[in-house]
Amino acid sequence: MFYVKRDDLIDPHLAGNKYRKLYTLLQTQPNQLSRIISYGGTQSNAMLAIAAMCKRKNWEFIYYTKPLSDTIKNENCGNFYHAKKLGMQHFEIEHQYYKDFISSLRFNLDEKTFIVDQGGAVKEAEEGLRVLADEIREADFNVKSLATPSGTGTTALFLALMLPEYKIYTTPCVGDEAYLREQISSLHKIPDNLIILKPQKKYHFAKPYKEFLKVWQKLFQSGIEFDLIYAPSLWISLLQQTDEEIIYIHSGGVSGNESMLRRYEKKGFLSSV
Repeated sequence: MFYVKRDDLIDPHLAGNKYRKLYTLLQTQPNQLSRIISYGGTQSNAMLAIAAMCKRKNWEFIYYTKPLSDTIKNENCGNFYHAKKLGMQHFEIEHQYYKDFISSLRFNLDEKTFIVDQGGAVKEAEEGLRVLADEIREADFNVKSLATPSGTGTTALFLALMLPEYKIYTTPCVGDEAYLREQISSLHKIPDNLIILKPQKKYHFAKPYKEFLKVWQKLFQSGIEFDLIYAPSLWISLLQQTDEEIIYIHSGGVSGNESMLRRYEKKGFLSSV
């Protein structure tokens, strides 16, 4: 049996684990900062959440990506489109320079500029996830297993550290298991109660898959909309590899479904599933 914690209902843009990761910044007074810098992909839920936060705080938001296709640039839906509407300034960095450029972002920063690493993988995420951990413990469902999908693994890590009496299930949704372990280990040693479920099939990030759409549709029919990029991978792994009661932490991210469903439609998957 699965229970779902509806963190997706916190806010239309600042929902789920992005609200938790940005919690400290959301409590920061507007005059303490003037600029937020981040980087990553154009399907990023963190990107949209940061854009919404900066709009509220009247902070400048600068976002770096690798070069984009004309299709993505001209889309009139999805996270990238909505983030730009909220005032995000976007800059493309050529592939060969991207890694070094990102590494140099922290050089000569002024005191009113803050960098949010890709996916919100920052130590400051700890405070917001502590609030989430307290909510879970206080709810006292008598269920001692949690599940949350992972990009960088920040949410899963801090939940495991703050809730040592729980098992925390996750699965890599960006890259493979080795990549996820590397990302988590850059923040903290991986605790024993953090269980990484390895997908039985290799999936490429943000690529349409029939099985993803199928499990997403079944969940949607049950009355809850999940995101189409992270959630299906974890749900498939949970259904294949666990047999206990689990609280699934809904990480939000449904704002990207509009553009992802268009991809599924172009692939012909919507009519064939």
